[in-house]
Amino acid sequence: MSLNDTFKVGYVLKRYPRYSETFVVSEILAHEAAGLAIEIFALRPPVDAYFQNIISEVRAPVKYLLSYDLRGSTLWAVLEQASAVLPELWSKLAIARGEDVHDVHQAILLACEARNRGIAHLHAHFGTSATTVARLASHFAEIPYTFTAHAKDIFHESVQPDDLSRKLHDAAAVVTISDYNLNYLNETYGQAAAKVQRIYNGLDLKQFSYASPQHRPLRIVGVGRLIEKKGFAYLVEACDLLRARGYEFECQIVGAGDLSEDLHAQIETLNLQSCVELIGPRPQREIIDIVQSAAVLAAPCVVGTDSNRDGIPTVLLEAMALGTPCISTDVTGIPEVLRHQETGLMVPQHDAIALAKALEKLLSDAALRVQLATQARKLIETNFDIHCNAAHLRTIFRAAPVTAMQEVR
Repeated sequence: MSLNDTFKVGYVLKRYPRYSETFVVSEILAHEAAGLAIEIFALRPPVDAYFQNIISEVRAPVKYLLSYDLRGSTLWAVLEQASAVLPELWSKLAIARGEDVHDVHQAILLACEARNRGIAHLHAHFGTSATTVARLASHFAEIPYTFTAHAKDIFHESVQPDDLSRKLHDAAAVVTISDYNLNYLNETYGQAAAKVQRIYNGLDLKQFSYASPQHRPLRIVGVGRLIEKKGFAYLVEACDLLRARGYEFECQIVGAGDLSEDLHAQIETLNLQSCVELIGPRPQREIIDIVQSAAVLAAPCVVGTDSNRDGIPTVLLEAMALGTPCISTDVTGIPEVLRHQETGLMVPQHDAIALAKALEKLLSDAALRVQLATQARKLIETNFDIHCNAAHLRTIFRAAPVTAMQEVR
């Protein structure tokens, strides 16, 4: 039997599905299209009120590794039952010293599931709790693990360097989503980061057909969670400056989040209700239509006060694929896709004046919109095709040492 027939990968995620993590779903769908067997293991149930339509296309089964009642007797019973599946479990528990008991419990559940289901490899997204569980389960079940490091899990003030260093060191390989991240991890973690390589997140380009932005209404769009790192307060401020210059336009901001009330208040204080609207979250198909009907997408990302920041926002990739010219900032990996005056316009962080000038430039210059959008689409096709990038990821999975496992029947 060929490797294609037997090789099965367990995807380990903190929550599944998540409205904001379409990149994970696109990756799984690309693997499935190539014939790779996937099973999804989620540590928490979903909490979003909205979900993206592409989730319905995923064939992989989902198993929730829920961890609630962990009184001593309960945990002891879990260990006793698990040792029947994992005979070496008792001797391997030392690796869990200092870890959260719920993470250990979920790792034991995952290791048992991996053995019972014939999972040959574990891959986690984000180097936080999902990777903690994958790392422990890898040790317990004697199968390799890899993980993708994004942004918050690298840069946020809550990141514990010793913990991340262990995960980098113990993984069979590590993927990160930008050269900026790769360089940072190498400089910060040295030899522990020797197995890190960059693979960009990607898009299924068949879902994002290009359309010229030459004849678009004077509409600005912003898409993302309404949180500090997205910088939407600067977009609202820039819209106020544009209006003061006599421009007639509309701006739609798509998304939900903790700063919704603050942004509503800002819009009202500036009396921008007639031209700036928060329209809440939308399914992906509708977002595609909204983005492709706009003259410009603004992503004024900033590094948050808690050091949180974006990696490469998926919406930038989507807008560039669709033919909508983009404005953004120099946060982490964004300059790798948005190259100033080549594939978009770059403005400084926290600078509403510069943002307003860039918006004015694109709203008033159709030829520039077409020039930037054409070059942007070429870059997306070259570097951000999900089928090419997922194929690279599969080579990493298969290069990891595989322990022969017999599925328990």
